[in-house]
Amino acid sequence: MVEQGLFQTQSLKQEQILAPQQIQSLEILLAPLLELQAKINTELETNPTLEQETPGNEELSGDVIANAESAMMTVSDSEKKEIDDGGISELIQLSDVWHDSLPIGGGINFSSDDEKKRQHFFDSLVTETSLQEHLLDQLKHLNIDKKLAELCELIIGSVDNSGYLRSILEDLATIAEVDMNLIEKALALVQSFDPPGIAARNLKECLLLQLKRAGNKDAILEKLIEEYLDEIAANKLPLVARKMKISMEELHSYIQKIKRLNPYPGTFLAPDKPIFIVPEVKIEKVDGKFVVIPNDESIPKLRISKFYLKLLEKPETSKETKEYIKEKLLKSKSLIKSLVQRQKTIVLIAEVILEYQQEFFENGIEALKPMTMQFVADKLSLHETTISRAIANKYMLTPFGLFEFKFFFSSGFQSQSGEDISSRSVKEKIKDLIAREDPAKPISDSKLAKMLKEQGLTVARRTVAKYREDMGIPSSHLRKEYS
Repeated sequence: MVEQGLFQTQSLKQEQILAPQQIQSLEILLAPLLELQAKINTELETNPTLEQETPGNEELSGDVIANAESAMMTVSDSEKKEIDDGGISELIQLSDVWHDSLPIGGGINFSSDDEKKRQHFFDSLVTETSLQEHLLDQLKHLNIDKKLAELCELIIGSVDNSGYLRSILEDLATIAEVDMNLIEKALALVQSFDPPGIAARNLKECLLLQLKRAGNKDAILEKLIEEYLDEIAANKLPLVARKMKISMEELHSYIQKIKRLNPYPGTFLAPDKPIFIVPEVKIEKVDGKFVVIPNDESIPKLRISKFYLKLLEKPETSKETKEYIKEKLLKSKSLIKSLVQRQKTIVLIAEVILEYQQEFFENGIEALKPMTMQFVADKLSLHETTISRAIANKYMLTPFGLFEFKFFFSSGFQSQSGEDISSRSVKEKIKDLIAREDPAKPISDSKLAKMLKEQGLTVARRTVAKYREDMGIPSSHLRKEYS
């Protein structure tokens, strides 16, 4: 017989908890420049011992690290220890442990003038209306009974950002405890709202709703959408023309009309916003030689406040004030050292890339050589995971444009001459061959593999197909143009 009840047991287990300074170091290493600027600005607003250098007062800065160390009598040796690669790699391995518990956002205290400017900025912004708000606004102007309005709200709540009704209508009727006739009436009402095609249950319904709103009376166009949309997407145009008993020229004309319709009506309220990218480094030729130039201008230049350092030395400063200042000084020192370590790591990685990929910087993508993160890690005596995390979402400005750091890392092939060729170079060759093909006779994957072999590159047909798909290029069947 098993004895039941409550029991106490003891067990030992090891857990490693990251200190706030270690968390900050990891966050700074991983942060792209724009995000890093926001973190620094937050710290400047909340830490009085940290100051930003401005033009005209650089002479006050001095040796910020040395000043900070002289002020922190109570800081332990472990806190003063430099964050080396071992430390960074350890933090990265533990990142999943603390990531979920990190605080979201941070409080920023604004001065009176700053607050006025900030408020003026927000007052000047035009608030974007969500798709659901846009539909609900149209609903409230209708003179309909309460039950029907509630059903319309239920349907609107089930419309996704692309404008489609993703819930099954029968399920909505069950939830609302109404018959199908009433829920279908509510759907028809919502589908009469702007934008045309809204709340459709599939692509065909979406396009047909738009034709109806436009007053289209063309039966052939409607039939093409209702019955042959899949065949058109599969580029089976001769078959469609034959079944519809129309010429290829007429079919092309109808397809152009279909293409002018919007397959995602909900996106009209959410236009693509530009993504601003600030490069971490740029590669330029100086005196005939390529060099890595860090983008230091995008990172505020920080220093420790001499006012608070002097305040620590004054006998009349209270113990509580001194402890507060020391705590803030430790944070300031930690931030500055983390920034130095971050910049050093990124520049070192960029220098290895530059050294190994010299031909790319001279000749472009087709000269790119295969390179792994482990190769760079070995060169710098760092951990591969450190390299991976350090380059995440970071960019380099080159003579051939802006590239993500990870762009330079890829597997590769060896040509018949023994030359190492990057998989990205192979993709570029495939892209170039397809760009020069006859649209009426597109090149198959097998033919592309044969053409690459003629150039000295042995690439399997399935690899060619994978690379083509990675670049978003359709198969030869779908690329074929019919006259």
